[in-house]
Amino acid sequence: MQTPFNAYQLVANGQGNQLQLAKRILPALGPHEVRIRMAAVSLNYRDLLVRQGLQGELAPNLIPLSDGAGTIVEIGSAVTDWRVGDRVSPAFFNGWQSGPYRTAHLVTALGGGQVDGVLSEEVVANEWAIVAVPDHLSLVEAATLPCAAVTAWHALFTRGGLQAGETVLIQGTGGVAQFALQLAVAQKARVIIISSSDAKLEQARKLGAWQTINYRQRPDWDAAVLELTDGIGADHVLELGGPDTYQRSIGAVAAGGRIAQIGVLTGFGPKPDLLSIQFKNAAINGICVGSVAHYAALNGFLTQHRIHPVLDRMFEFDEAPAAYDYLAQAGHMGKVVIRLTDD
Repeated sequence: MQTPFNAYQLVANGQGNQLQLAKRILPALGPHEVRIRMAAVSLNYRDLLVRQGLQGELAPNLIPLSDGAGTIVEIGSAVTDWRVGDRVSPAFFNGWQSGPYRTAHLVTALGGGQVDGVLSEEVVANEWAIVAVPDHLSLVEAATLPCAAVTAWHALFTRGGLQAGETVLIQGTGGVAQFALQLAVAQKARVIIISSSDAKLEQARKLGAWQTINYRQRPDWDAAVLELTDGIGADHVLELGGPDTYQRSIGAVAAGGRIAQIGVLTGFGPKPDLLSIQFKNAAINGICVGSVAHYAALNGFLTQHRIHPVLDRMFEFDEAPAAYDYLAQAGHMGKVVIRLTDD
Protein backbone atom coordinates (compact mmCIF):
# COMPACT_ATOMS: atom_id res chain seq x y z
CA MET A 1 0.00 0.00 0.00
CA GLN A 2 1.28 3.45 -0.92
CA THR A 3 2.02 5.91 1.87
CA PRO A 4 -0.04 9.12 1.77
CA PHE A 5 1.85 12.25 0.74
CA ASN A 6 1.17 15.97 0.63
CA ALA A 7 0.05 17.88 -2.44
CA TYR A 8 -1.49 21.26 -3.12
CA GLN A 9 -4.75 21.36 -5.02
CA LEU A 10 -6.79 24.20 -6.48
CA VAL A 11 -10.28 24.73 -5.11
CA ALA A 12 -12.70 27.27 -6.57
CA ASN A 13 -13.54 30.08 -4.15
CA GLY A 14 -15.76 32.36 -6.25
CA GLN A 15 -12.86 34.66 -7.18
CA GLY A 16 -10.70 32.18 -9.01
CA ASN A 17 -9.02 29.33 -7.17
CA GLN A 18 -7.18 28.98 -3.90
CA LEU A 19 -4.40 26.61 -2.92
CA GLN A 20 -5.35 23.91 -0.45
CA LEU A 21 -2.96 21.40 1.09
CA ALA A 22 -4.30 17.84 0.95
CA LYS A 23 -3.27 14.24 1.46
CA ARG A 24 -3.07 12.11 -1.67
CA ILE A 25 -2.39 8.46 -2.46
CA LEU A 26 -1.13 7.48 -5.90
CA PRO A 27 -2.71 4.50 -7.66
CA ALA A 28 -0.62 1.48 -8.53
CA LEU A 29 1.80 2.14 -11.39
CA GLY A 30 0.91 1.14 -14.91
CA PRO A 31 3.49 -0.91 -16.78
CA HIS A 32 4.95 2.15 -18.58
CA GLU A 33 4.84 4.59 -15.66
CA VAL A 34 7.37 5.81 -13.11
CA ARG A 35 6.87 7.33 -9.67
CA ILE A 36 8.95 10.41 -8.94
CA ARG A 37 9.72 11.96 -5.57
CA MET A 38 9.81 15.66 -6.36
CA ALA A 39 12.73 17.72 -5.11
CA ALA A 40 11.65 21.13 -6.40
CA VAL A 41 9.06 22.86 -8.56
CA SER A 42 8.95 26.33 -10.10
CA LEU A 43 6.35 28.91 -11.04
CA ASN A 44 5.43 30.51 -14.36
CA TYR A 45 3.15 33.42 -15.23
CA ARG A 46 0.69 30.81 -16.52
CA ASP A 47 0.28 29.53 -12.96
CA LEU A 48 -1.01 32.91 -11.83
CA LEU A 49 -3.61 32.85 -14.61
CA VAL A 50 -4.68 29.35 -13.56
CA ARG A 51 -5.08 30.42 -9.95
CA GLN A 52 -7.12 33.43 -11.06
CA GLY A 53 -9.44 31.17 -13.06
CA LEU A 54 -8.41 32.68 -16.41
CA GLN A 55 -7.28 29.44 -18.09
CA GLY A 56 -10.64 27.75 -18.47
CA GLU A 57 -12.27 24.92 -16.58
CA LEU A 58 -10.07 22.84 -14.32
CA ALA A 59 -10.43 19.28 -13.18
CA PRO A 60 -11.76 19.10 -9.59
CA ASN A 61 -9.01 19.45 -7.00
CA LEU A 62 -6.36 19.85 -9.70
CA ILE A 63 -2.74 19.78 -8.57
CA PRO A 64 -1.16 22.87 -10.18
CA LEU A 65 2.24 23.71 -11.73
CA SER A 66 3.95 22.19 -14.74
CA ASP A 67 7.63 22.53 -13.84
CA GLY A 68 9.58 20.32 -11.50
CA ALA A 69 12.33 17.75 -11.07
CA GLY A 70 12.97 14.83 -8.78
CA THR A 71 14.21 11.28 -8.41
CA ILE A 72 12.56 8.08 -9.63
CA VAL A 73 11.59 5.89 -6.69
CA GLU A 74 9.57 3.20 -8.50
CA ILE A 75 9.23 1.96 -12.09
CA GLY A 76 6.49 0.04 -13.89
CA SER A 77 6.94 -3.55 -15.00
CA ALA A 78 7.59 -2.65 -18.68
CA VAL A 79 9.89 0.34 -18.15
CA THR A 80 13.30 -0.28 -19.71
CA ASP A 81 14.99 3.11 -20.13
CA TRP A 82 14.84 4.32 -16.53
CA ARG A 83 16.05 3.07 -13.18
CA VAL A 84 15.24 3.84 -9.57
CA GLY A 85 17.49 6.71 -8.53
CA ASP A 86 17.53 8.45 -11.94
CA ARG A 87 17.15 12.22 -11.77
CA VAL A 88 14.36 13.29 -14.12
CA SER A 89 11.97 16.08 -15.00
CA PRO A 90 8.45 15.64 -16.42
CA ALA A 91 7.74 17.41 -19.71
CA PHE A 92 5.09 20.14 -19.90
CA PHE A 93 2.96 18.14 -22.38
CA ASN A 94 2.80 14.52 -21.35
CA GLY A 95 1.18 13.68 -24.68
CA TRP A 96 3.55 15.47 -27.09
CA GLN A 97 6.57 13.24 -27.36
CA SER A 98 7.96 14.44 -30.72
CA GLY A 99 6.95 15.43 -34.22
CA PRO A 100 4.44 18.12 -35.24
CA TYR A 101 2.19 19.75 -32.70
CA ARG A 102 -1.47 18.68 -32.77
CA THR A 103 -4.33 20.42 -31.00
CA ALA A 104 -4.97 17.20 -29.08
CA HIS A 105 -1.67 17.77 -27.27
CA LEU A 106 -3.01 20.86 -25.52
CA VAL A 107 -5.22 18.91 -23.10
CA THR A 108 -2.19 16.90 -21.94
CA ALA A 109 -0.50 19.95 -20.37
CA LEU A 110 0.36 19.51 -16.72
CA GLY A 111 -1.21 21.57 -13.98
CA GLY A 112 -3.48 23.92 -15.90
CA GLY A 113 -6.52 22.02 -17.12
CA GLN A 114 -7.40 18.37 -16.73
CA VAL A 115 -4.04 16.80 -15.88
CA ASP A 116 -2.53 17.02 -12.41
CA GLY A 117 0.69 18.99 -12.15
CA VAL A 118 3.75 18.75 -9.94
CA LEU A 119 3.11 20.80 -6.78
CA SER A 120 3.18 17.53 -4.92
CA GLU A 121 5.64 15.44 -2.98
CA GLU A 122 5.18 12.62 -5.48
CA VAL A 123 3.96 12.36 -9.07
CA VAL A 124 3.45 9.61 -11.62
CA ALA A 125 4.56 10.09 -15.23
CA ASN A 126 4.67 8.04 -18.41
CA GLU A 127 8.17 6.79 -19.13
CA TRP A 128 8.20 8.65 -22.48
CA ALA A 129 7.09 11.95 -20.92
CA ILE A 130 10.19 12.61 -18.81
CA VAL A 131 13.76 13.65 -19.57
CA ALA A 132 17.03 13.11 -17.73
CA VAL A 133 18.35 16.04 -15.71
CA PRO A 134 21.72 17.30 -17.04
CA ASP A 135 24.58 16.22 -14.80
CA HIS A 136 25.81 19.78 -14.25
CA LEU A 137 22.45 20.97 -12.89
CA SER A 138 20.95 20.52 -9.46
CA LEU A 139 17.36 19.31 -9.21
CA VAL A 140 16.39 22.80 -8.07
CA GLU A 141 17.87 24.26 -11.26
CA ALA A 142 16.28 21.57 -13.44
CA ALA A 143 12.89 22.33 -11.92
CA THR A 144 12.89 25.68 -13.77
CA LEU A 145 13.16 24.26 -17.28
CA PRO A 146 10.00 22.50 -18.59
CA CYS A 147 7.89 25.53 -19.54
CA ALA A 148 9.97 28.70 -19.84
CA ALA A 149 13.25 27.23 -21.07
CA VAL A 150 11.61 24.84 -23.54
CA THR A 151 9.48 27.73 -24.84
CA ALA A 152 12.59 29.83 -25.46
CA TRP A 153 14.34 26.90 -27.15
CA HIS A 154 11.35 26.11 -29.36
CA ALA A 155 11.01 29.78 -30.38
CA LEU A 156 14.64 30.56 -31.11
CA PHE A 157 16.10 27.27 -32.29
CA THR A 158 13.43 24.81 -33.43
CA ARG A 159 11.20 27.31 -35.21
CA GLY A 160 13.58 30.25 -35.43
CA GLY A 161 16.76 28.52 -36.57
CA LEU A 162 18.84 31.06 -34.64
CA GLN A 163 22.31 31.62 -36.06
CA ALA A 164 25.39 33.33 -34.68
CA GLY A 165 25.48 37.04 -35.44
CA GLU A 166 21.71 37.45 -35.72
CA THR A 167 19.90 40.02 -33.60
CA VAL A 168 17.33 38.93 -31.00
CA LEU A 169 14.90 41.34 -29.34
CA ILE A 170 13.51 40.10 -26.03
CA GLN A 171 10.77 41.80 -24.05
CA GLY A 172 11.35 41.92 -20.33
CA THR A 173 13.36 39.75 -17.96
CA GLY A 174 10.84 37.10 -16.88
CA GLY A 175 11.29 33.36 -17.13
CA VAL A 176 11.09 32.88 -20.90
CA ALA A 177 13.03 36.11 -21.49
CA GLN A 178 15.80 35.08 -19.10
CA PHE A 179 16.30 31.72 -20.75
CA ALA A 180 16.10 33.23 -24.23
CA LEU A 181 18.86 35.66 -23.29
CA GLN A 182 21.14 32.90 -22.00
CA LEU A 183 20.50 30.61 -24.97
CA ALA A 184 20.97 33.36 -27.55
CA VAL A 185 24.18 34.60 -25.96
CA ALA A 186 25.55 31.05 -25.98
CA GLN A 187 24.70 30.90 -29.71
CA LYS A 188 26.70 34.14 -30.18
CA ALA A 189 23.67 36.17 -31.22
CA ARG A 190 23.29 39.89 -30.46
CA VAL A 191 20.59 40.31 -27.82
CA ILE A 192 18.59 43.48 -27.16
CA ILE A 193 16.58 43.50 -23.91
CA ILE A 194 13.79 45.95 -23.11
CA SER A 195 12.56 46.54 -19.56
CA SER A 196 11.30 49.35 -17.33
CA SER A 197 13.87 48.50 -14.65
CA ASP A 198 17.44 49.80 -14.91
CA ALA A 199 18.51 47.26 -12.29
CA LYS A 200 17.14 44.39 -14.38
CA LEU A 201 18.74 45.81 -17.51
CA GLU A 202 22.07 45.94 -15.71
CA GLN A 203 21.68 42.29 -14.75
CA ALA A 204 20.84 41.47 -18.37
CA ARG A 205 24.07 43.14 -19.49
CA LYS A 206 26.00 41.02 -17.00
CA LEU A 207 24.44 37.95 -18.62
CA GLY A 208 25.68 39.06 -22.03
CA ALA A 209 22.99 41.33 -23.50
CA TRP A 210 24.42 43.38 -26.38
CA GLN A 211 22.11 46.37 -25.90
CA THR A 212 19.36 47.33 -23.45
CA ILE A 213 16.45 49.77 -23.68
CA ASN A 214 14.42 51.20 -20.83
CA TYR A 215 10.97 51.51 -22.37
CA ARG A 216 9.90 54.10 -19.79
CA GLN A 217 12.60 56.37 -21.16
CA ARG A 218 12.07 55.23 -24.75
CA PRO A 219 8.37 54.44 -25.22
CA ASP A 220 9.17 54.20 -28.96
CA TRP A 221 11.47 51.27 -28.30
CA ASP A 222 10.80 49.87 -31.77
CA ALA A 223 12.44 52.99 -33.20
CA ALA A 224 15.32 52.52 -30.75
CA VAL A 225 15.82 48.96 -32.04
CA LEU A 226 16.03 50.28 -35.60
CA GLU A 227 18.58 52.86 -34.50
CA LEU A 228 20.73 50.22 -32.84
CA THR A 229 20.64 47.99 -35.92
CA ASP A 230 21.27 50.66 -38.58
CA GLY A 231 17.65 50.57 -39.69
CA ILE A 232 17.53 46.80 -40.21
CA GLY A 233 15.61 45.65 -37.14
CA ALA A 234 15.75 42.40 -35.17
CA ASP A 235 15.94 39.02 -36.90
CA HIS A 236 14.02 37.46 -34.01
CA VAL A 237 11.49 39.12 -31.72
CA LEU A 238 10.18 37.31 -28.65
CA GLU A 239 6.72 38.84 -28.28
CA LEU A 240 5.87 38.37 -24.63
CA GLY A 241 3.73 41.39 -23.87
CA GLY A 242 0.53 41.05 -25.86
CA PRO A 243 -1.66 43.86 -27.23
CA ASP A 244 0.34 46.71 -25.65
CA THR A 245 3.59 45.63 -27.30
CA TYR A 246 2.63 43.77 -30.45
CA GLN A 247 2.48 46.71 -32.84
CA ARG A 248 5.95 47.82 -31.80
CA SER A 249 7.23 44.25 -32.22
CA ILE A 250 6.00 44.39 -35.80
CA GLY A 251 7.79 47.70 -36.23
CA ALA A 252 11.03 46.31 -34.80
CA VAL A 253 11.24 43.03 -36.74
CA ALA A 254 13.62 42.92 -39.69
CA ALA A 255 12.66 42.05 -43.23
CA GLY A 256 12.54 38.26 -43.39
CA GLY A 257 12.57 38.13 -39.60
CA ARG A 258 10.45 36.13 -37.18
CA ILE A 259 8.17 37.13 -34.33
CA ALA A 260 7.68 34.38 -31.77
CA GLN A 261 4.18 34.90 -30.34
CA ILE A 262 4.40 33.71 -26.76
CA GLY A 263 2.97 35.93 -24.05
CA VAL A 264 -0.06 37.92 -22.93
CA LEU A 265 1.47 39.92 -20.08
CA THR A 266 -0.62 42.98 -20.93
CA GLY A 267 -3.87 41.07 -21.31
CA PHE A 268 -6.07 40.07 -24.20
CA GLY A 269 -6.85 43.36 -25.92
CA PRO A 270 -7.04 44.79 -29.46
CA LYS A 271 -5.47 42.94 -32.38
CA PRO A 272 -2.47 44.49 -34.17
CA ASP A 273 -2.30 45.63 -37.79
CA LEU A 274 -0.44 42.84 -39.55
CA LEU A 275 -0.15 44.40 -43.00
CA SER A 276 3.52 45.36 -42.65
CA ILE A 277 4.39 41.71 -41.87
CA GLN A 278 3.47 40.93 -45.48
CA PHE A 279 5.60 43.69 -46.96
CA LYS A 280 8.54 42.72 -44.77
CA ASN A 281 8.20 39.05 -45.77
CA ALA A 282 8.37 38.41 -42.04
CA ALA A 283 6.72 35.57 -40.13
CA ILE A 284 4.82 35.09 -36.90
CA ASN A 285 5.34 31.75 -35.15
CA GLY A 286 2.87 30.80 -32.46
CA ILE A 287 4.82 29.10 -29.68
CA CYS A 288 3.16 26.95 -27.02
CA VAL A 289 6.00 25.43 -24.96
CA GLY A 290 7.32 22.32 -26.77
CA SER A 291 7.61 18.55 -26.96
CA VAL A 292 9.58 16.01 -24.94
CA ALA A 293 12.05 15.91 -27.85
CA HIS A 294 12.46 19.70 -27.67
CA TYR A 295 13.15 19.40 -23.94
CA ALA A 296 15.82 16.76 -24.52
CA ALA A 297 17.47 18.89 -27.23
CA LEU A 298 17.46 21.91 -24.92
CA ASN A 299 19.17 19.88 -22.20
CA GLY A 300 21.86 18.85 -24.68
CA PHE A 301 22.55 22.52 -25.44
CA LEU A 302 22.57 23.44 -21.75
CA THR A 303 25.09 20.66 -21.11
CA GLN A 304 27.29 21.67 -24.06
CA HIS A 305 27.48 25.29 -22.92
CA ARG A 306 27.32 24.61 -19.15
CA ILE A 307 24.38 26.99 -18.76
CA HIS A 308 22.82 27.36 -15.31
CA PRO A 309 19.34 28.87 -14.86
CA VAL A 310 19.10 32.15 -13.00
CA LEU A 311 17.30 31.66 -9.68
CA ASP A 312 15.63 34.58 -7.97
CA ARG A 313 14.18 33.20 -4.73
CA MET A 314 13.52 29.89 -3.05
CA PHE A 315 10.45 29.04 -0.96
CA GLU A 316 9.79 25.94 1.11
CA PHE A 317 6.87 23.64 0.35
CA ASP A 318 4.71 25.04 3.14
CA GLU A 319 5.30 28.54 1.70
CA ALA A 320 3.76 27.76 -1.68
CA PRO A 321 0.99 30.41 -1.43
CA ALA A 322 3.63 33.03 -0.60
CA ALA A 323 5.61 31.97 -3.68
CA TYR A 324 2.57 32.68 -5.87
CA ASP A 325 2.13 36.08 -4.25
CA TYR A 326 5.81 36.92 -4.71
CA LEU A 327 5.66 36.06 -8.42
CA ALA A 328 2.55 38.21 -8.82
CA GLN A 329 4.49 41.24 -7.59
CA ALA A 330 6.61 40.96 -10.78
CA GLY A 331 9.80 42.12 -9.07
CA HIS A 332 11.73 38.92 -9.69
CA MET A 333 14.79 38.49 -11.93
CA GLY A 334 15.05 34.77 -12.58
CA LYS A 335 12.94 31.83 -11.53
CA VAL A 336 10.87 31.47 -8.37
CA VAL A 337 11.31 27.98 -6.93
CA ILE A 338 9.56 25.91 -4.27
CA ARG A 339 11.81 23.30 -2.65
CA LEU A 340 10.34 20.05 -1.40
CA THR A 341 13.44 18.06 -0.39
CA ASP A 342 17.16 18.60 -0.02
CA ASP A 343 18.83 18.20 -3.41
